[in-house]
Amino acid sequence: MEEFDVVCLGAGPCGESLADRLKGSGLSLAVVENRLVGGECPYWGCIPSKTMIRSAETLAEAGRARNLAASRVDWTVDFPKVSKRVHWMARDLDDANAAKALEGNGARLFRATAVYRGDRQVELDSGERLRARRAVVIATGTRPAVPPLAGLDQVARWTNREAVLAETLPESLAVVGGGAVGVELAQAFARLGSRVTVHQAMARLVHLEEPEAGDILGEAFAAEGIQVRANAHLDRAPEAEVVLLATGRTPNTDGFEIAKDQRGFVTVDRNTLEAPEAGVFAGGDVNGIYGFTHVSWYHGQVIGRRLRGESVRADHESIPRVTFTDPEIASVGLTEAQARERGLEVRTAVADAALTGRGYIHDLKKGLVKLVADRRAGVLVGATIVSPRAGEMLGEMALAIKARVPLSVLNDTVHGFPTFSRVLQGLFAELVA
Repeated sequence: MEEFDVVCLGAGPCGESLADRLKGSGLSLAVVENRLVGGECPYWGCIPSKTMIRSAETLAEAGRARNLAASRVDWTVDFPKVSKRVHWMARDLDDANAAKALEGNGARLFRATAVYRGDRQVELDSGERLRARRAVVIATGTRPAVPPLAGLDQVARWTNREAVLAETLPESLAVVGGGAVGVELAQAFARLGSRVTVHQAMARLVHLEEPEAGDILGEAFAAEGIQVRANAHLDRAPEAEVVLLATGRTPNTDGFEIAKDQRGFVTVDRNTLEAPEAGVFAGGDVNGIYGFTHVSWYHGQVIGRRLRGESVRADHESIPRVTFTDPEIASVGLTEAQARERGLEVRTAVADAALTGRGYIHDLKKGLVKLVADRRAGVLVGATIVSPRAGEMLGEMALAIKARVPLSVLNDTVHGFPTFSRVLQGLFAELVA
């Protein structure tokens, strides 16, 4: 049995971040990965999906030129060109450089599937066993969940992994799930030419966001010819050339001898990221706190700093969330409903981003900026933006929540005109009135 100070299961963003933070610490680190170094994001997630979305977005912008700049605009979709660029952005599934960078930070990489056996011991499918003297970090991520629908084995089916690396465009696409992954890919494929139907079990799209956001996105989808079937409780696979499953994620913890919740996510303290068993941490998607690349990287930094002796604690109150549809949906902190559930003295300020100077310039049809404040404390606790470039506007809101910036200070902050963020000027004034 080979020993290291730290053994990390998974070389995704959390594992890479951990190696970055432990570099120069004097602690030996083993990282075990059974797929590609870098995890889901660069090969099957964020990077290829947003690359495809960008290609589709350019077609939508070309179409808008008919109203804003041209009497005639025509094009022919070249899906192989889209696919080629997506594959290039996904590194052609080659992790050589990522592996080199990981090892350059001092980690020893094991290409194997690992199972945690307790007592800081890890069993590899290669027959090797590793033991951590100091800590085991579980960062094995998640995989697409597959719902128990009859007939799935009789249809062409995709998850996000097959969808983003598709080389042919399906004539029709049935998307099961109306969360972030489902709506992003639904709109992208529709704009590229597929006939798309979204089957959403909830009453509206992106149901975890403010209700207004889902309603606006639903209207945008209807305008683009994307069918949305809300409250759709399927027992069979829907009819289409391809069925895209976007029904959540399953943690990669099969066989792990560790405390887990009913869904299989590793149980941790949200502040320390420590499991109930001493000397075990879990970071990134596998702990079920958030399924975002930026959170996985953050968790790796927190765990690494704690292993170096720093008394840092993870703070999840100001984590930004962005859904890359058109219009873009960005949010941070609490929704209005969540704030009321916490018993805060809630005050909201709401505006339609389309009814602003920049909204008219951009020819935005409908948008949203909604701020949620705790009047008793005099601070912002949540924000949701539905607008072009919404994600780029979110940093100010995240910092305001993180630092508990007084509403009076936010109200005294000047925003450039005519930017999309200029609308915040009036909304902050409403919150302090």
